[in-house]
Amino acid sequence: MVYVHLAEGFEEIEALTVVDLLRRAEIDTETVAVGDSRMVTGAHGITVEADILQEQADYSAAEMLVLPGGMPGTTNLMQNETLGREIQNYVQIGRWVAAICAAPMVLGHLGVLEGRQATIYPGMEVHLAGATPIHEQKVVKDGRIITSKGPGTAMDFALELVEAIKGKSTADELRGDLVFG
Repeated sequence: MVYVHLAEGFEEIEALTVVDLLRRAEIDTETVAVGDSRMVTGAHGITVEADILQEQADYSAAEMLVLPGGMPGTTNLMQNETLGREIQNYVQIGRWVAAICAAPMVLGHLGVLEGRQATIYPGMEVHLAGATPIHEQKVVKDGRIITSKGPGTAMDFALELVEAIKGKSTADELRGDLVFG
């Protein structure tokens, strides 16, 4: 199970591209509303209905947490204490955590990037507290933490998540089916 977290102001391309590609790869994926309603509006006015509310998420059963960026979506994610605790727990026990665009700042804020390589939306590197910023890669994987730069890297990011869970051959097959790269 993969949980893609949606907070008010999330970046639609980053969230929905990830959900779409993971589901195409037959990876059980649910969108999780971080807030009091399953209806969540993105940064560009697109409202989606999340699969579940955060209080319904069984974090013990998921293998990956995904944080789309966008503003104020990222700051809304960062203010969610339950999500923060789960991210720290996932890093500690060796489960996957992935963040794109501005959302790696949540990981920096939580201190889980210390001593790692990571990327973030250009100009926001100061928020990668303790990490070595990598500028030349669209997606950076360091251990079980995956970060990416922004909306234009959403396909690369999603394919990296597929590869992390299902392997390179599945990601390559999906890449071909999508006529990507």
